[in-house]
Amino acid sequence: MKDYKRMTVGEIVADNFNNAGIFDKYGIDFCCHGSALLPEASKTAGADMEKVIEEIEHLAPTTSENIDFKSWPLDLLVDYILKIHHRNIRTQGPEIEELLDKICRVHGEKHPSLYNVQALFHDSLSDLNAHLDKEELVLFPYIYEMVKAKLENTPLPEFHCGSIEAPISVMMAEHDIEGERYRHIEHLTNGYTAPEDACNSYRLVLQQLKAFEEALHQHIHLENNIVFPRSIKMEAKLREQP
Repeated sequence: MKDYKRMTVGEIVADNFNNAGIFDKYGIDFCCHGSALLPEASKTAGADMEKVIEEIEHLAPTTSENIDFKSWPLDLLVDYILKIHHRNIRTQGPEIEELLDKICRVHGEKHPSLYNVQALFHDSLSDLNAHLDKEELVLFPYIYEMVKAKLENTPLPEFHCGSIEAPISVMMAEHDIEGERYRHIEHLTNGYTAPEDACNSYRLVLQQLKAFEEALHQHIHLENNIVFPRSIKMEAKLREQP
């Protein structure tokens, strides 16, 4: 039996991503604040830690659909993030924004909070696209180079940022901004709940926003709690080599 009280919430979700659903239920932030120990995170969320642990321990056994990302090679994890999460943001984001703009034109006067959601999502897509560019042009190429150096037992390549910790700290700060932004969106939409007079398109855009946020949570979790710590450790070990 694992001692969850001594584990961070990021480690608990990395151990079994199905635990993310339990943390979401209790309002425990496992992605942007994944480094917090479970007692601290539970206290911050106002959750009963013993109930949280009980649900984790009684969760159904891991299925084939629950991917054990922490066992993947580092470069494969980066591939997955690029092909699944980055592609999802760049393709689905504009589609959601277009539908949200239409809903605002039709329902905005009666539901003015939609305009706030529209502005927040627009800013999110703008910032996320810049964020993805930095990962794809700076951080991820260096991770691929580190993996190659490790496999081929060659010297660590020069990195213009100095240490990988520099861009990682920037990425994590930007993750925090997005986490706060989507907490605000969730609050404005009453947990993505459509009002009684909502049309099908209104209900659909709320479902899409919720799915987009959930995918972003997994994206941030994979990076903050698995890819980034492993990258820092790999760089440190490579620097130790003669």
